[in-house]
Amino acid sequence: MRIFLTGATGFIGSALIPELIAAGHEVIGLTRSDAGARALTAAGVEPHLGTLEVPGSLASGAAKADGVIHAAFDHDFSRFVENCEKDKRVIAALGAALAGSGRPLIITSAVGMGSGQHGEPATEDVFNTGHRNPRIASELAGQALLQDGINVSVVRLPQVHNPYRQGLITPLIDVAREKGVVAYVGDGGNHWSAGHLSDVVRLYRLAIEAGEKGARYHAVGEEGVTSREIAESLGRGLGLPVTSIAQEDAAAHFGWLSIFVSQDMRASSALTQARLDWHPSGPTLIEDLDEARYNA
Repeated sequence: MRIFLTGATGFIGSALIPELIAAGHEVIGLTRSDAGARALTAAGVEPHLGTLEVPGSLASGAAKADGVIHAAFDHDFSRFVENCEKDKRVIAALGAALAGSGRPLIITSAVGMGSGQHGEPATEDVFNTGHRNPRIASELAGQALLQDGINVSVVRLPQVHNPYRQGLITPLIDVAREKGVVAYVGDGGNHWSAGHLSDVVRLYRLAIEAGEKGARYHAVGEEGVTSREIAESLGRGLGLPVTSIAQEDAAAHFGWLSIFVSQDMRASSALTQARLDWHPSGPTLIEDLDEARYNA
């Protein structure tokens, strides 16, 4: 399969490239720079110049592919709402390029979109259209394409990790260094789900190969790790004290991260594992945090 990959030079995309190539696929990789194009060429990828800010620049890449994996996202959280709306426009443009073809489009969302109403773990068969997370824009865009007959499916991400990066935990490390303390909110009993990078990229590959219209997949290896466990691991790695802070002090301490730090983001991948015969086997989040390259 000839696959157009957005986010090809990013954390997930750069790990996904060798996974796809090893499985016999050809990859066209989105990049915004000549340096990125050179890196993709060296990795055996056909570079495609374009930017998320100009959704039409992605259309020709999608048009010459047998399938599309949209793994790119602008992670400037100071403009989070705006970036979610930008992702919505990109998804619409990618879908338009595939209209009438039946070729698969894999988009990316967050596991919270599968959260139920009573605190149970998020599941693949739930689409919470009223979720407060602005990232809901991505799945709403995908749902609109699905209604127009486009072959769309969704990979929902938890905290994706290896020893170098760990999703939202990476900016938490920056906050801890700035404040001189690793904090969690309340009793630290809220959970974040997690998935190792190697398992996540394998799931993307299986999803594009399956091409199941309307499917939702959870890239979850661990249903939930408590924020206190995460903080204690960070404290060990950074050599900083660990403490609880009150909910009312979270915004002042964590800044934009305060909208996430006390959320319970547990998620199941039972349906994903059954549907794709995908079984996570990578290191746990705490194992990676304990091996984290804090000075790398």
